[in-house]
Amino acid sequence: MITRDVEPAEWAEQVRAARGEGFDFFDWLSAVDQTDAEESPGLDVVCHLIRTHPWERVLLRTRVAEGAPLASVTDTFRGAAWHERETHEMFGIDFPGFDDGTGHGLRPLLLPDGFEGTPLRKSFQLAARASKAWPGAKEPGEGGGDQAPAPRKRARRRLQPPGVPDESWGPR
Repeated sequence: MITRDVEPAEWAEQVRAARGEGFDFFDWLSAVDQTDAEESPGLDVVCHLIRTHPWERVLLRTRVAEGAPLASVTDTFRGAAWHERETHEMFGIDFPGFDDGTGHGLRPLLLPDGFEGTPLRKSFQLAARASKAWPGAKEPGEGGGDQAPAPRKRARRRLQPPGVPDESWGPR
């Protein structure tokens, strides 16, 4: 696979150039949080394209500073719209020029309405899980509280395949 590092200002132009070279199958676009990198911290945006004849893959990669926008490639690959929406939602990267044909812009794709934050960023704080009794407690007293153990269910009789006698048949 070929990997090309691209300057953010040349992102859309380099994706167009790769398509002109025959890389006309858009595979995916996403980001990687590199904000803790010692040299040039930011977010790596990566785009994977494929040329089918002859088979060859290219990975275009650029590092975007935190809070900086990156030009959309939806005018070159319509399939990039879903990926740019996801990357915007999960990493907070804006894509000026984004157009998915609906006119609604970079609207939420995966997260529920009202969700705040960018969950795939390293700076995102996970909410503490609410503490409650484990519903699958097996031993009396396990899981806390003064709850009585759940009544046992009656065991089901084991069924044999057709033509196989039950355990009462044969020598003991």
